Amino acid sequence: MSSTTEYLSLLHRPRRLRRTSSLRRMVRETQLTVNDLIYPVFVMEGENQQEEIPSMPEIYRYSLDLLLKEIADAANLGINAVALFPLIPTEKKDNAGTESYNPDGLVQRTIKAIKQEIPEMTVITDVALDPFSSYGHDGIVKDGKILNDETVEVLVKQAISQAEAGADIVAPSDMMDGRVGAIRQGLDDAGYFDVGILAYSAKYASAYYGPFRDALESAPQFGDKQTYQMNPANSREAIKEVALDIAEGADIVMVKPALAYLDIIGRIKEYTNLPVAAYNVSGEYAMVKAAAQQGWIDEKQVILETLTSMKRAGADLILTYFAKQVALMLR
Repeated sequence: MSSTTEYLSLLHRPRRLRRTSSLRRMVRETQLTVNDLIYPVFVMEGENQQEEIPSMPEIYRYSLDLLLKEIADAANLGINAVALFPLIPTEKKDNAGTESYNPDGLVQRTIKAIKQEIPEMTVITDVALDPFSSYGHDGIVKDGKILNDETVEVLVKQAISQAEAGADIVAPSDMMDGRVGAIRQGLDDAGYFDVGILAYSAKYASAYYGPFRDALESAPQFGDKQTYQMNPANSREAIKEVALDIAEGADIVMVKPALAYLDIIGRIKEYTNLPVAAYNVSGEYAMVKAAAQQGWIDEKQVILETLTSMKRAGADLILTYFAKQVALMLR
């Protein structure tokens, strides 16, 4: 048999379906859309204030008046949800995070303003003590240890105060044991049956969080977070955490970070029929921006490829600082 005959005898030629752009679109397996995106935003006290975060180019802390304009812009791009994170003044921080449930606090005022000005925007609020803690930890500190059950009591107060202000979804990111169940019970007892819980179920003790901690000035004042956040080497443990959060009443489960944990996203997607979220975290954002500034990568293509990989792995929702940029590209 001649080489030509061998060549022509191929029955399966995958390139047939890659031949034109229309064919490639027709057989595309994974679709990234604006509906997949949640936009994390940073709010601070003051008026007419906008501060760029040095380690996160083009991402800013906003005073409430300017944040409302930023969120309105996001809504006009078709983004459905924002995740709210506050920069709390040092003088309002303490070990018990009492400012976290102040009905007139920065977070509570921000929620009310967003729901008044842009009511169609879904508001997701962070439930954790680290932005409010004088120690920069996610829980109450005693003798160098992070107290679990005492912290959960405060987290419930924080979640209820956010629900009272109008939050649509509360998102406990603290990784204290039992907090999802306690928050669900607290919300229900207070009459907030419709407020959802997005649980940071598999949140790893990652080195990718550095720029975020710069943004909120919330780096731990001692030690690290390995006694409550997960070991990056573990995957079965992620299923255990997800199972517990589902049993306790989570509506959405999340993996954080995303890019180095695509296998975890995939395993959790196979395990549950709940929506799975992934957090494209600050370190992942900063690396792309830094490489793009050096001219080493095609920024837009790398962003789309990165977020598509998260969707392909199984993420239904992606929290990403690229949200507005991607919404514009998808248009």
